[in-house]
Amino acid sequence: MSRRAAIRPLLAPARIRESFAVAAPPSLRNAAVAGLQTSLAVLIVVAATHLSPWAHLEGYPALGALAALFGRFAPAERRMPIVALAGLLLTAPLGLLSAVSMAGAAPATMLLCLALLAGVLSVLVNRWRIGAPGVVIFVFAACAGVGPVDSWRTVVERTAFTAAGAAVAWWICRASDSLRADPALPVATAADGARPALHAGIAAARIALCAATAALLALAAGWAHPAWAAIGATAVMQGTQLHITMHRAVQRTVGTVLGAGLAWLFLAHHPTFWWVLLAVVLLQFATELVIGFNYVFGLICVTPMALLMTSLAAPHATAGMPMARVLDTVLGALVGIAFALLFSTLDDRAHLAAHHEKARAG
Repeated sequence: MSRRAAIRPLLAPARIRESFAVAAPPSLRNAAVAGLQTSLAVLIVVAATHLSPWAHLEGYPALGALAALFGRFAPAERRMPIVALAGLLLTAPLGLLSAVSMAGAAPATMLLCLALLAGVLSVLVNRWRIGAPGVVIFVFAACAGVGPVDSWRTVVERTAFTAAGAAVAWWICRASDSLRADPALPVATAADGARPALHAGIAAARIALCAATAALLALAAGWAHPAWAAIGATAVMQGTQLHITMHRAVQRTVGTVLGAGLAWLFLAHHPTFWWVLLAVVLLQFATELVIGFNYVFGLICVTPMALLMTSLAAPHATAGMPMARVLDTVLGALVGIAFALLFSTLDDRAHLAAHHEKARAG
């Protein structure tokens, strides 16, 4: 099947219906534990920072606290090393991009660095078997380092507070990890299976090129948050098959639109800091409960949570964020689908054709 011929089964109504299929999560208990651990970590680090002399940095420890999301399906002896590695991958890219920004890099250069990091992070996530929720969380955290930096002290503070959030997450996970059920699932179920180095490298290059294209298009369009387009493109490119890539594009678009609407309704009431923090904590927990059923459900919660976390770091930039998120997500999804099809192999397209015929027969 040619790439042109693959467009029809890729865009078939069946792919849309499949995108909304609801499935049982691997372990609702472990998802709830990870959600509780992350929510508690976010609550502690953000509240403590808000009450400190460094309240203007309260969004950064929240990013580090996301380390508690990882390793929920890992064996007990693997959980804490995974959380520690996740903390490193949340902190180091943010600090690196902040340093590049401080060095005077232009916006386009910053976006290219972000895209390159997205590719590198995908390799590290694969090699270190970090697993779900995957590289997208790390790219989201790295985006916080893309903005202008006024001093090297700011670089150090951003990095230190993100690391502190990760440290608190690690401590909370260590203290409460016995609450998780002993996973009876194979490691691959948690998306931990590592690919051969060559395959991982090729996939990373595709992700970097796709993320760069989406981000630079958003920048050329004059959009306020072009880095968010890189997040959307990276998320869509995580699909292992063409039809799964399409599912993720549809799910991410629909979930983001609905979630952005919720964020707009909430932010329109000009909530105080404590209401924003409470909403972030509740949405974080809700995300982990529902995302295993369908990615759309997770995005409905993730989107307002991400926007509210961004508002903690940059309260002055909240007005147009929901619409900006939608535009960047749609652009990232479109670019992701286009790249997935462009770089697809004959086997990829044959698998799509077989899947399409099986769906029609069923």
